[in-house]
Amino acid sequence: MDFGVGYFPTHDGVGPGEIARIVEERGQSGIYFAEHTHIPASRETPYPGGELPRRYYHTYDLFVALTAAAVATRRLRVGAGVCLVIERDPITTAKEVASVDHLSGGRLDFGVGIGWNREEMRNHGTDPRLRTPILGERVRAMQAIWTQDEATFHGEHVNFDRIWSWPKPAQKPWPPVLIGGGGPSVLDRVLQYGDGWFPQWHDRDLFPRIAELRGRADRHLQVQVLSVPPDPKALEQLAEAGVDRASMWLPSGPWSRIEGRLQKWEAAIAEMMGE
Repeated sequence: MDFGVGYFPTHDGVGPGEIARIVEERGQSGIYFAEHTHIPASRETPYPGGELPRRYYHTYDLFVALTAAAVATRRLRVGAGVCLVIERDPITTAKEVASVDHLSGGRLDFGVGIGWNREEMRNHGTDPRLRTPILGERVRAMQAIWTQDEATFHGEHVNFDRIWSWPKPAQKPWPPVLIGGGGPSVLDRVLQYGDGWFPQWHDRDLFPRIAELRGRADRHLQVQVLSVPPDPKALEQLAEAGVDRASMWLPSGPWSRIEGRLQKWEAAIAEMMGE
């Protein structure tokens, strides 16, 4: 099992390129950046974890952060944890994904999700009630763009005829599409158009659902888990379940806030590995 970190790359904290360089040097194999274009000030949708942390509305643009991380590193997987495709134009996003993957030499993991903030979706013209089918169509449309010289897609929510778009991704057929979320239908989405599942440690029935996914799949699917605590026992459970990568969220801010948390994560990994 590999290990990584998640990070909200805020403008007032350690920059995305610098934190990526540090965690690569310290032996991590992946870094995953969160995405929110904005947070509506009305705060109608309750945050699942209580009071909404300020980092949610102080992050850099996802693909700008990913580019900075890719340029600053040589081996590290750089990823979206997760990209809110339901709030994005699929043609533009396909271009951004392919560009980062090409520039990084094929090191991008493309985590996607349906989101939780309903008014944020509405500000992008997305009906929250339709976010699940919209996600599926936009991902499939991007997969067509990544693999076809003249891509065409016709769906209920995405439609275009014969477009040219380069570069194509360095990874074939495309960067791994990791489906985030822990809702009742998420495994169906993974099986329909994903290359893996990207749940959180605290998602309900995590381990039975990993087993269910493996049992239902007719192809290899990755499982990566975010929000993992710095606990050797938790890491042992994930390794026994066949998880590909476990990642812990780092705090946003200056290095003085990050260093101790990263050290705890490294210590848990070392203990789990018997070092």
